[in-house]
Amino acid sequence: MKNIRIVITGTVGAGKSTFVRTASEIDVVEIERQVSNSEKEYSFKDKTTVAFDFGKLVLDAKNNLHLYGTPGQTRFDFMWDILIKGADAYILLVKANQADSFSYAKDILAFMNNRVQVPMVIGLTHTDCSGAIPTEEIVQHLGILNDKHCPAIFNVNPQLKSSVVAALKVLTNQVI
Repeated sequence: MKNIRIVITGTVGAGKSTFVRTASEIDVVEIERQVSNSEKEYSFKDKTTVAFDFGKLVLDAKNNLHLYGTPGQTRFDFMWDILIKGADAYILLVKANQADSFSYAKDILAFMNNRVQVPMVIGLTHTDCSGAIPTEEIVQHLGILNDKHCPAIFNVNPQLKSSVVAALKVLTNQVI
């Protein structure tokens, strides 16, 4: 059985931890801490990932997926560097209803692409929320509109197993 290392990265609140929990067939290892009082005004959750989330999914008879969710905050970007090295592929999750995070998503994309050249896809989350920006506009903000090697871009709901597994299959089809 081959282990395929998949990194789930993205902006704060895009659904990285939820994605890993939804996909995983084992109890997820979550390395989190309480959100501080100064962070509460920017956060809608009580905890934040500070190192990584780890889960595992048996894809098929030949392949296991090892899923590593990154922290979303730049102060933990040293973990991005550690987690992306040795990755077979990655997913960038972007919160579609948070336009002010698109430049940050572009920075994450550049960070990852500067370290590895592996298959990747972009998953748009929160597309069903009010204020969600159309895909074409998000693609423009990410600066990949005219890229001849534009990755697959699709909507994903990190809370739905079928949506998460579909996203992983799109990605792993590029790896296998």
